[in-house]
Amino acid sequence: MSENTTNTALFERAQQTIPGGVNSPVRAFRSVGGTPRFIARAQGPYMWDAEGVRYIDYIGSWGPMIVGHLHPDVVAAVQAAMSQGFSFGAPTEAEVVMAEEICRLVPSIEQVRLVSSGTEATMSALRLARGFTGRNKIVKFEGCYHGHADSLLVKAGSGLLTFADSTRNAPSSAGVPVEVTRDTLVLEYNNVEQLRELFAGQGSEIAAVIVEPVAGNMNLVRASRNFLQTLRELCTAHGAVLIFDEVMCGFRVGLGGAQALYGITADLTCLGKVIGGGMPAAAFGGRRDIMSHLAPLGGVYQAGTLSGNPLAVAAGLATLRLIQAPGFYEALARRTSKLVTGLVEAAQAAGVPFSGDSVGGMFGLYFRASVPQSFAEVTTSDVARFNRFFHAMLDRGVYLAPSAFEAGFVSAAHDDAILDATIDAAREAFGTIA
Repeated sequence: MSENTTNTALFERAQQTIPGGVNSPVRAFRSVGGTPRFIARAQGPYMWDAEGVRYIDYIGSWGPMIVGHLHPDVVAAVQAAMSQGFSFGAPTEAEVVMAEEICRLVPSIEQVRLVSSGTEATMSALRLARGFTGRNKIVKFEGCYHGHADSLLVKAGSGLLTFADSTRNAPSSAGVPVEVTRDTLVLEYNNVEQLRELFAGQGSEIAAVIVEPVAGNMNLVRASRNFLQTLRELCTAHGAVLIFDEVMCGFRVGLGGAQALYGITADLTCLGKVIGGGMPAAAFGGRRDIMSHLAPLGGVYQAGTLSGNPLAVAAGLATLRLIQAPGFYEALARRTSKLVTGLVEAAQAAGVPFSGDSVGGMFGLYFRASVPQSFAEVTTSDVARFNRFFHAMLDRGVYLAPSAFEAGFVSAAHDDAILDATIDAAREAFGTIA
């Protein structure tokens, strides 16, 4: 690549052959404005763009880089696997080890199927739940994003919050027939009364409820314990399958995921991001009696050419072993809390309405006076002020998510010096937008 390549030149070039110039919509900076940074390399807590500018990275590939970029143990594991072959389309011992590790770390998972993306995991889990129950209706919640399968694009979070009309009652994307989403029932996140009312009227028709127990795709929003406990009780009483979408929060908020923090057992769990260590890997798993309905044992079909890819499994296993080090999550949570506390104090000093929250290695920043509890509250954030803050931080070498509706991520490589530098940058940035 030419040393004179700029982000602007690359973006103009990309738009000729890639829709919008990007391969995932939020990367285009359409929400915040300006030119996206084309990343050339990363190391530890940093990324460098095509122009050689260094940024403190708080995206971490949207969550997977929990031990930092290019951790030597992960690199060594991938190199060792690569020396034996890239892909086989046949079983490997490493897949078995990965499955055993996931089942050991997440007790609700008795059996697991490896796939290549979070979308694939959630789509497959819902098909399995329908096949297991013989029912069609599924329940999801406003602002929760479960990948881009057609039936789930109803008031979804993530990029759809940035680009779509969030006031529509579904579908959230063009190209999705209304008929496809007819059996998708959408409720308010953290609204227990709506849950009880729906199950009272339609409980016998509901195949599954899918939820992010710590939402990260409408910014960070925690589920209340009462909300999740009510979900568990209602699903059990009515024979519906409770699916925890922990693609983002799994192994991010704690070693056993959000269900370990809340002490609530899901019937099926979807995992991704961290379990691939930055490589394309995901999984869904749960109760043995449900998983036994998957082909080749049962009639619910699911397959994938690259499922259990040896390079992705190697990166994931190395990452899973690193995060089990004593005190890993305590240190990660402390660092993330320090960052959020510092940013809130900096905003208060500048007189900017602002709040923040964190769970484990995930955090949320909100340009509103209090931490939101629902999709509706998230949408009252001052997006215009966030956009100015985003660019002010980018100018100071701090790379936050380019949308007011995305969570952020801290890694084990973000030490106190880096957090202090980020907070110092924020003090200046808040001063420019007050």
